[in-house]
Amino acid sequence: MINDLWYKNAVVYCLSVETFQDSNGDGIGDFQGLARRLDYLQGLGITTVWLMPFQPSPGRDDGYDVSDYYNVDPRFGTLGDFVEFTHAAKQRGMRVLIDLVVNHTSDKHPWFQQARKDPTSRYRDWYVWADKRPANADDGVVFPGVQKSTWTHDTKAGAWYFHRFYEFQPDLNTANPYVQAEILKIMGFWTQLGVSGFRMDAVPFVIAKKGADVKRPAEQFDMLRTFRELLQWRQGDAIILGEANILPKDDLHYFGDDGERLQMMFNFNVNQHLFFALAASDTRPLAKSLEQTKPRPASGQWAMFLRNHDELDLGRLTKTQREKVFAAFGPDKDMQLYDRGIRRRLAPMLQNDRRRLELAYSLMLTLPGTPVLRYGDEIGMGDNLALPERNCARTPMQWSTEAFGGFTDAKRPVSPVISKGPYGFQHVNVAEQRRNPGSLLNWMERVIRMRKEIPEISWGDFDIEPLADPAILMLVYRWRGNAVRIVHNTSDAPREIRFAANDYATMTNLLSDDHSEADEHGKHCVLLEPYGYRWYREGGLDYILRRREVDLQK
Repeated sequence: MINDLWYKNAVVYCLSVETFQDSNGDGIGDFQGLARRLDYLQGLGITTVWLMPFQPSPGRDDGYDVSDYYNVDPRFGTLGDFVEFTHAAKQRGMRVLIDLVVNHTSDKHPWFQQARKDPTSRYRDWYVWADKRPANADDGVVFPGVQKSTWTHDTKAGAWYFHRFYEFQPDLNTANPYVQAEILKIMGFWTQLGVSGFRMDAVPFVIAKKGADVKRPAEQFDMLRTFRELLQWRQGDAIILGEANILPKDDLHYFGDDGERLQMMFNFNVNQHLFFALAASDTRPLAKSLEQTKPRPASGQWAMFLRNHDELDLGRLTKTQREKVFAAFGPDKDMQLYDRGIRRRLAPMLQNDRRRLELAYSLMLTLPGTPVLRYGDEIGMGDNLALPERNCARTPMQWSTEAFGGFTDAKRPVSPVISKGPYGFQHVNVAEQRRNPGSLLNWMERVIRMRKEIPEISWGDFDIEPLADPAILMLVYRWRGNAVRIVHNTSDAPREIRFAANDYATMTNLLSDDHSEADEHGKHCVLLEPYGYRWYREGGLDYILRRREVDLQK
């Protein structure tokens, strides 16, 4: 069972092929370049690579406007290059997840072009149409301030089409059984080429009923079961990681009461309250969010993350909480986006403070779920706020002090490489951090390695230990007779805490020699430095070795 649910103890790394590594000097990343960097990812401790869209696309939304679901954008290589990449990853014990963007297509997709010009085309009903502009056309826009409507008139079709996102991304009519069958075909195609699953984009919109007469969209959850069944039939251990920014009361609708729907989902609720904890030194809302999202099926798993390729969405916070996070991490208007989020990278948000960066990553790695890292964050890459919208945090990977950060030897890269200021590639790059034992990169490698040796976090149950100080979060994980205790201080001041640890006289620090011994009253006293953290295993080293012998015998 443990081997089957491989995603439970995985470490996921998200990247864009376009901006990771160029191999042929055209200024654009490609699959051959990515394949050359797999040893780097393996050395970092990555077990699963998540690829952002790489299929053919006009590129108006960073590849999320797909125009062909069954091919590779020729700028990135061929299907053969893709298969070579998945094979190389498999040789290194790494799995591959790819984005599945099926809520909408590009308006250049042949399906939409056929639907526009011929009302009798079989593809007409693959999209959502209205004869006149719906009364609610301006409601429900996803990108406030950039997107004006969710309905656009098409002169060739003589009708209005629905688009939850940009006007060049018409929504698929996913209630149409032929569309659902096509989605299954797409999933089957890529699993045959070596992928271990999909990060499904915008899941609530994929399964929602759509149309001019739909006032309150209802989700078609059985669709998720159909998707999962296809993967189980074709490749038993393939998964779907859902992007669903939903309320905790709806979590089980997406997982399924018995785990028959999605295997994984991003925990947006915890993510937003985590940033409030970092901004306000108050972990109480985070603790509440952890309790709210605790119920899930045995096979279900949360994906825990800090930053991703989109903005940091703060829509689930109260107005007061949101303003606190904005003030701390995105005080200027050009740092904010869509009236709800922050578009910066993590390092600039935390003012490149090594203590706070370690605290943030320590939290992400030890919250109940599977950690998901964003490319470049392991070296503390910055952002380019001069670029529009989300592109500011999607700049090329910085490998060395060579021209364009070692990303390409072309005269001009596909996107500007950060070359000025404290986050320029001359100062922040892989090569120099590899040579520095105390670098953020080498620290990340060590903590990722240790995280993979703590299955209690992924497989066990957790309790939040009540403490009087709201700046401190203490989690205790228990599994198969073992326990780990994780402590974080979100304050900029030192904190002393006292607690009992299930009658264990010794707690072994998993990251240093700073172990803790109980006093004569059975209490542990720990002094946490500003932004300090501790990963403890309850019991001494002899106890740990004995437990490992027992586990191996089992």
